[in-house]
Amino acid sequence: MTPPRRILLVDADAFFVAVARQEDPEGAGKARLLIVGGRPGSRGVVCSASYECRTFGVRSAMPISRALKLCPDAMCVPVPRGACSARSREIQAVLARFAPVVQASSIDEWYCDLGGTEALYGHEPLRATAHRIRDAVFEATGLRVSIGGGTSRLVAKMAVEVAKPKPGTTADGVHCVAAGGEAAFLSTFRLADLPMVGPKLSEKLERMGLVHVREAQAWSEAALVSRLGDRAGPWLARRVQGVDDSLVTPRERQKQVSREDTFAHDLNDDGVIERELLRLAVRVSADLRLQALRARTVTVKIKDTDFRTRSAQRTLSGYIESEKSVLKAARPLLRQLRGKRRVPVRLLGIALSHFDDEPEAAPLPAAQLGLFAPPPPAPESAPGDADPDESPRDRALTRALDRIRNRYGSGSILPARLVAPGDDTGPRVEE
Repeated sequence: MTPPRRILLVDADAFFVAVARQEDPEGAGKARLLIVGGRPGSRGVVCSASYECRTFGVRSAMPISRALKLCPDAMCVPVPRGACSARSREIQAVLARFAPVVQASSIDEWYCDLGGTEALYGHEPLRATAHRIRDAVFEATGLRVSIGGGTSRLVAKMAVEVAKPKPGTTADGVHCVAAGGEAAFLSTFRLADLPMVGPKLSEKLERMGLVHVREAQAWSEAALVSRLGDRAGPWLARRVQGVDDSLVTPRERQKQVSREDTFAHDLNDDGVIERELLRLAVRVSADLRLQALRARTVTVKIKDTDFRTRSAQRTLSGYIESEKSVLKAARPLLRQLRGKRRVPVRLLGIALSHFDDEPEAAPLPAAQLGLFAPPPPAPESAPGDADPDESPRDRALTRALDRIRNRYGSGSILPARLVAPGDDTGPRVEE
């Protein structure tokens, strides 16, 4: 007889808030009311908020301005992006010590398949193993995680919500559902709480008189098929019983690297907007190289003053990694978008994708650049939208800049256009 699956979902508690407090113990670390996402007066959105702020109605994706109206005494800080990425990797490294398969669902969520580890852990209950994992994560990172467990990803996902030690609950950070108890456990939830039950399906189910999972469990699969169709009917019949055969697999390689900024004031001057494009090109290309990737597809995205979002994309003939090449590919796309609709810009972004199939496993060794080496020959024609011609010399120079920035800080060496006094557009909200 095949033993039941042993699936865990590990969810870092208030992850962005916890990391922000670690990074600034004297400021954010002492703030009971804390909002992470941007500074007061910015036009960003809430990334995360402390549990105390949430009691005032503050929620993720809410504009900072609205969040401060609900909770005016809250402290607002930007997302500590680099620290969050580092902590995420540290947590995943701990999980890999316990589970043979770990899948990152997001920066602060991981599925673990402990199948086949029963003897390794002395056939202890899954709950006991989960508590040991939770303690190991805290010891290694200083961060608390909540863990839900069960025989499927679905049940683990629902269980982790019960596990979170929120104020006013008796939860201790772990909740595991035993094999055979899936349907009874899910019966306490609303159908709208189930993953992938969106607003449209939820509304349709309500019109059928189905609001809670227990109500749908009383319907036969045939009855659900007759009302929902051949796809949604069988799917829902299985979900409400806790049946989910999806596997935990190592996360697929990243599909895209991107950076976006929302500006404190809408921008309408083409020169200023192109300078912000350069600023983004520097950052996004650094992210690309940090992962030892090169990209062929460049996408530029803008959000106009009326919140209309537009984008333009091009796929190059070769792979690029330098900020100069990214800018050369992105600038014509920005001009194309601006030419079609000349209105002030609220948000600007660059995304890189279509990566090299064989990225370098480690940074290339440093190359000695000749101070008086002749420049590469210019192409016969150089239209504004010609593909970047990225030479080994360009890449060696870029890597030299990376080493300087890694040692002295990301702002230690920048294109001259980004350090001109009086040209800053003001605070930006990094998306």
